[in-house]
Amino acid sequence: MGSANGLVNVQSNQPLFSFGVITDVQYADIPDGRSFLGVPRYYRHSLLVLQRAVKKWNHRRPNFIMNFGDIIDGFCPKEQSLNAVKKLVMEFDNFNGPVYHMIGNHCLYNLPREKLLPLLRIHSHNDHAYYDFSPIPEYRFVILDGYDISAIGWPKDHPKTLKALKFLNEKNPNSDKNSPNGLVDQERRFLMFNGAVGKEQLEWLENVLSDATRLNQKVVVCCHLPLDPNASSREALLWNYDEVMEVLHRYSCVKVCLAGHDHKGGHSVDSHGIHHRVFEAALECPPGTDAFGCVDVFDDRLSLSGTDRMKSTEMIFCR
Repeated sequence: MGSANGLVNVQSNQPLFSFGVITDVQYADIPDGRSFLGVPRYYRHSLLVLQRAVKKWNHRRPNFIMNFGDIIDGFCPKEQSLNAVKKLVMEFDNFNGPVYHMIGNHCLYNLPREKLLPLLRIHSHNDHAYYDFSPIPEYRFVILDGYDISAIGWPKDHPKTLKALKFLNEKNPNSDKNSPNGLVDQERRFLMFNGAVGKEQLEWLENVLSDATRLNQKVVVCCHLPLDPNASSREALLWNYDEVMEVLHRYSCVKVCLAGHDHKGGHSVDSHGIHHRVFEAALECPPGTDAFGCVDVFDDRLSLSGTDRMKSTEMIFCR
């Protein structure tokens, strides 16, 4: 009797599937530098972090990989941008399975959407970068485009660019729109290196969540930009994270939100029981250290096994 029960327990503890995670590689073939806050950045070493991650993933064999954006850095010499993105995509493609990419601000500093999205194999309409997929019938992953409304990435005269600039002028009085000086608490997110989810994308999100509810699927929401102030610095938040969360909170199928962008990482559980995990940046790994992970997915939780700077995290569903 004991052996039989033990076998059942072992079987129930097997993950339904797993996936690899990495964010903010921000590779550039330039000397090491520092962020505006003085945090060291290792532009060439981040490529080695990615290479070690792919080697580890191929050994562990997760079902797919998710890159949470900022594949190369804004300081990458612009004449090298195209080849640098191609080089990093080739490194990801050394993984023996599917790779899903997101766009971040540093990607868009280097290439416009019309060139970037095909390289990342993000197939969407009108150069939008939001999409969804179901690795198994019980789960759906929803990838948001956090730079849908943005002052970067779109043509200068594009309606989305003009809307973003008007919004920034209303919200941020500084001449440097990447400066949070004088902005208080959550107002500090109104910076040019962030962006927003537009109305059309919000409607799409609502439809996807409604469909997931109908199919009894659990949903994992992914975005380069964080969606919860308690998991992130204020300066890294999506401009309209509150509007997005208002939608997500209406659907109990949403269990976890995953993000990058805020390099130090973070974890919180919000008032509706949704886990928010912001991943630590590969860019800020000193030589010989790493920041990547593998997430095991169960019926009742996500379990992140992190490497070095990426902290392991157990995300047991609260709703």
